[in-house]
Amino acid sequence: MKCLPDRHPMQSPALYVKPRLIRQLSLPPLILLLMLGLGYVGFVLSERSGLHTLAETGERQLELHARAVESELNRFTYLPSLLELESSVAALLHHPDNDHRQAVNDYLDGLNRRSRSRAIYLLDTEGRVLATSNWRDKDSYLGEDLSFRAYFQAAVRGLPGRFYGIGSTTGEPGYYLAHGLEEHGRVIGVAVIKVRLEALEERWQKARLEAYVSDENGIIILSSDPARRLKSTQPLSAETKERLARSLQYHWAPLSELPSEARSPVAEGVETLTLPGGPGTPAVSYLSQSRPLLETPWHLTLLTPLADLRRESIIEGVLATVAFALLAIGLIAWNERRKVLSTRLAAREALELANNQLERRIGERTADLRASNERLRGEIRERRQAEDTLHRTQDELVQAGKLAAIGQMSTSVAHELNQPLAALRTLSGNTVRFLERGALETASTNLQAMNELIDRMGRITASLRAFARRGEDRGQASLTSAIEATLQVLGPRLETKVKLQRDCPDLCLPMDPTRLEQILINLLGNALDAVQNQARPLIVIGARQDSQVSQVWVEDNGHGVEPQARQHLFEPFFTTKPGNQGLGLGLTLSASLAAAAGGRLTVDHPEGGGTVFVLNLPPATRETP
Repeated sequence: MKCLPDRHPMQSPALYVKPRLIRQLSLPPLILLLMLGLGYVGFVLSERSGLHTLAETGERQLELHARAVESELNRFTYLPSLLELESSVAALLHHPDNDHRQAVNDYLDGLNRRSRSRAIYLLDTEGRVLATSNWRDKDSYLGEDLSFRAYFQAAVRGLPGRFYGIGSTTGEPGYYLAHGLEEHGRVIGVAVIKVRLEALEERWQKARLEAYVSDENGIIILSSDPARRLKSTQPLSAETKERLARSLQYHWAPLSELPSEARSPVAEGVETLTLPGGPGTPAVSYLSQSRPLLETPWHLTLLTPLADLRRESIIEGVLATVAFALLAIGLIAWNERRKVLSTRLAAREALELANNQLERRIGERTADLRASNERLRGEIRERRQAEDTLHRTQDELVQAGKLAAIGQMSTSVAHELNQPLAALRTLSGNTVRFLERGALETASTNLQAMNELIDRMGRITASLRAFARRGEDRGQASLTSAIEATLQVLGPRLETKVKLQRDCPDLCLPMDPTRLEQILINLLGNALDAVQNQARPLIVIGARQDSQVSQVWVEDNGHGVEPQARQHLFEPFFTTKPGNQGLGLGLTLSASLAAAAGGRLTVDHPEGGGTVFVLNLPPATRETP
């Protein structure tokens, strides 16, 4: 019996265990590195998330405290201007004697006590203190020359003086507000109020809030930590230090720079800042957030300590490391590589299926939105067409009303034109005879009379043409011109015994002249119809105008309107005239024209009888059209 050769020849034991040994040796360092890397990533992500949360919270606190600082600064802005209302102040500026000075000193002392400010004083245009609220104190400002102060230089030029500095007399810091006192447009003096802002620092300290306010020079003028006061938040050049020293704004403070070990910007106005601690105290890291204060060149900075955030981030990084270690141990212990792969494949398939479903739903939703947009566009087109049709119909209705009114007036106009035509016929025949006889002067007189008659006929036809043409919704109309044109058209009807009383100035109304004439013709025509059976017919045209409304009214002493018909006056085709004397469109068209011009037409029924129609329009922007 033959022995078959071994298909799996023996291998060296060293070569057989080498791959497993490599895996066993390389896996723990790899897991350790992954644990450390994951812990670091968890720390970084936690720190970034915490910084974002702190920044949002700090932004709200910063806004709140900034509003408080702005309110504290603006609380006294009105006080310096009050001195313009005090007659004794002007008297002292014109006559700086002891009597006037003592009166102003007493006034400033009382005003200072009531307003709870630090001091109030008055300077002449040369910068000399003429009166002050602290005139009784040993360190009184009385007689001092403060012309070098920036707030005085701004106020004497008519600008608002705002300044924070340390007093040159008392060495006491304060916020100065200066105001130029004017008389007949000329600055005659400067009023200054000094305010203490230490109350803000005390509130910050009680709230355990770390914040400071820096001025336009980058100098910290208010701080919850007194050690940071009068420190510079940015490096100051030698020229800047020399300029500040000459101005004595900060008295003799050294203005050293606020020490910082590290700065790292996070966003605009936000950075991380590390400040050194005191002797034996470690450095402290803060989240620094700044924003400008309104109406001042100052900035409010809020410092939020990062120690708790760092501690929480370290804890979360450690937790992430421990979680990864447990996961690695679990994976190694259970050897679930195949299950993990199958799970991933199933998850991928589920994700693809969900993605397909989502794309299908998005497509369906997009189609629905497109259909909705098309329907909406169609509705918009239909609405625009309806609006255009409405405007055209309204214009045609207005024009029809005009033509109807012209038709009703045609008899009177024909009568008005027949008289000058008959006179022209007579005068022309007489003129020919006078020319044949050589009576040139008499012929010239007849020709001049004929010219006047022709002009009269031209005015009548011009009024009718102007009334018949189409008008616009907007325009400027002279009330006097509109009334004259209306009387020209209705002249034949007014030559009766009707008494017309006009009590209206020449107003400029915001309406097209033609449409205003049409409204007046409708209202006067109705008034003439209402008073035709009265023994003493009277029609009054009045007008007034103020800053709120322009009003024109037409009042008659006619028979009035029956109570049951009053609510239908502005309805189309409703008329109280007998027979076919009216179409019932005059008041409807007049109300529509008034509404198109931004006004309205109303009616009043006085107890004594008669009717008053009032046209209300917004006031015009200028006096004449």
